[in-house]
Amino acid sequence: MLMLHDFRVRQRDFLLEISRAMTAHLDLGEVLKLVLNASVVMLSGEVGLIALRNVNTGRYEIRATTTGINDDQVDTLAKQLLELTASETDRLDAARVNEKMRQMATSLHPRLKQSIALPLVMGGEPMGLLIVFRAYRGNATPDDVQVLQSFADQAAIAVYNAQLYAGIDHERRRLAAILQNSADGVMILNDEQHIVSFNRALERMTAWAAEDAVGLHVSNVIHWEDKSTKDLAHYIQQGWPRREVDNASNASNMPPQDSGNSLYVEGEIVRKDGVNLSIGITYAPLLTRSGHLVNIIANVRDITNFRRAQEMQNMFVSTVSHELRTPITLIKGYAETLSREDVGWNEAAVRDGLDVIGEEADRLNDLVGNLITASKLQARKELDINPSATNIVEVVLRAVERFGKQTSQHDFQLDFPEDFPNIEADSVRIRQVVDNLLSNAIKYSPEGGVISVGGKFDAATAMIYVRDEGVGMTETERENLFERFYRVDNMLSRKTEGTGLGLYLSRAIVESHGGHMDVDSTPGQGSVFYFTLPR
Repeated sequence: MLMLHDFRVRQRDFLLEISRAMTAHLDLGEVLKLVLNASVVMLSGEVGLIALRNVNTGRYEIRATTTGINDDQVDTLAKQLLELTASETDRLDAARVNEKMRQMATSLHPRLKQSIALPLVMGGEPMGLLIVFRAYRGNATPDDVQVLQSFADQAAIAVYNAQLYAGIDHERRRLAAILQNSADGVMILNDEQHIVSFNRALERMTAWAAEDAVGLHVSNVIHWEDKSTKDLAHYIQQGWPRREVDNASNASNMPPQDSGNSLYVEGEIVRKDGVNLSIGITYAPLLTRSGHLVNIIANVRDITNFRRAQEMQNMFVSTVSHELRTPITLIKGYAETLSREDVGWNEAAVRDGLDVIGEEADRLNDLVGNLITASKLQARKELDINPSATNIVEVVLRAVERFGKQTSQHDFQLDFPEDFPNIEADSVRIRQVVDNLLSNAIKYSPEGGVISVGGKFDAATAMIYVRDEGVGMTETERENLFERFYRVDNMLSRKTEGTGLGLYLSRAIVESHGGHMDVDSTPGQGSVFYFTLPR
């Protein structure tokens, strides 16, 4: 009797030791291994397995086995287990499981005489099944059943906690991957505004390495170029974050975008390498239920292109206003002058005045047409063309004749082969392209010189070019040249007229024909614009 008592004590001590070991681990694989090995020892088994219930499908999937069960046997056991549990919807019946397990034990190895199944249940919901196979048959006493049930309950708790941890860890790694690979910069600050997380995009924006930035105060990394820019520390001193703005006086100290929760600040920062960058930062607070600040999540966006687009659009509006006002002023001025009754105009003066009115009306019409075309292109991403057999050389000759009357400083030279072919193209649109290229060649070679217009062709394509001896362009200027509203930023471009739409529309026209447009240029040595059209 004493020996039986000692055995029970050792059994309970072993159970307690194993339970502590299981609850000390959070890795699911380690927990399953501990539970399984302990079960085999407690039940004097040979081999064993643990199958967990898939919450999505309801099926039991083998997740751990002891040494002695090979891969082929695992596949067989998995099929038998599926047959066993296929009809079970809510809770597995222990007796039915044991009967089936005897058959599984025999098929696993002839020496295995018995199997014991312990359902793993948590909160009344089945979590899995622990099965131990042994080489003898034996009946468990009520005390044995109680001990095993306690063990199964502890094992279920350990597995449940490990599954929760695995889910949380998976979500943490998923969110970390999202943050690290986000196109926007993301950093996480603690309640004292020190950086605790810094993603790759922010490394690229600020030129700070994450390992150098983490631990620093945010003001050491985000240096505003304009010292008057109100930074995060300023708004925190003003009471941000707060759930509600207390009164009108406090509201005046908060940025317009602040609703008592998120905070938006934008401006130019000085990167670690000394280069300036325009950014916008949205700060979002993470608060406890009592309103205590825990973390600040900062989403950082590079707004350089947005600001440049705004500047280009503002410049465009200003330029278009000027471009529209000039012909309108001339038309009105000449019309009012010619209509004066106190002056008798001779026929030549009237004709000259009407010619100016006609030219300025055409100029106004072209400008409005460009604006309409650009608007349609922006909305539809393509242009309608009406192709027909077009004599490109004739189009160029007429254009050169018109522009030759506008300048006395430039000499035009034509270089087309005699057999240059007709092209299936929209003659009106192609004329617009040639006009734009000639107009630019004149504008950007103010000292005069030769403007060459020519072409080449092969069996598939025809190429037309316009070469000038003007100021030329840098590589950066060439990269942006065909963007909408873009104008080269130099002293000469500020003195010349234009909306920044000509080359944008010209490339769109050429591409609508299935062609290609580009430019070669060197500062101080002129430019060559050329476009290629399919035959």
